[in-house]
Amino acid sequence: MKTKPKDLNRFVQWKTAVLAAAAVAVLAATPALAGDNDNDGDDLKFDLVPSKGLPDGALKGALKNAHGRVKIESVGPVEIMNVIVWGLPPNTDFDFFVIQVPNKPFGLSWYQGDIETNRNGQGYGRFVGRFNIESFIVSLQGVPAPVVFRNAFPDAALGPMSGRIHTYHLGLWFNSPTDGAKAGAPGTTPFNGEGDAGVQVLNTGEFPDLAGPLIKVTTSGN
Repeated sequence: MKTKPKDLNRFVQWKTAVLAAAAVAVLAATPALAGDNDNDGDDLKFDLVPSKGLPDGALKGALKNAHGRVKIESVGPVEIMNVIVWGLPPNTDFDFFVIQVPNKPFGLSWYQGDIETNRNGQGYGRFVGRFNIESFIVSLQGVPAPVVFRNAFPDAALGPMSGRIHTYHLGLWFNSPTDGAKAGAPGTTPFNGEGDAGVQVLNTGEFPDLAGPLIKVTTSGN
């Protein structure tokens, strides 16, 4: 369970509210896949939509307005990805992943970071990394891996062997199964740092499995 001193918690909530409001102003009126106005050809905006795995009750109830928007800008050696989400339960932690396919079983996935909603159910995350047509996972040989967490989804002691697998989709999960159940979406998954997350809420499911939005992001050098 995450804890913060009272004053720090208030500051984080205030900062999240300010950043979310700013992100909404920039992104909310932007249609999916609209290009930026800097004409450099390396920016992209697109939506996050509710996961196909969510129960009808949740989609008609607590998550009926769940949505998100992403902007990715290539700045040479890295990309800057800004994510705004809204219509989610207030004051709730979520986990953000880069994934192979948008919906279950998700394929190869890697943990990118956290997004916490404010009292209005809005959240904002800013991530820096490689989020473009070259994003991939590869393993030349299965090698031993550390086993740190031993719960319902224990760590694997041996990594897989795999050729280059491109990961062009994004997904957002409840950090806690309890929070998911409160929103009408029960279930436990391994999609957080400890391996005891809730279910997926949002993803890039408007795009085909084999053509996620990151495939459209070119580097500044291309």
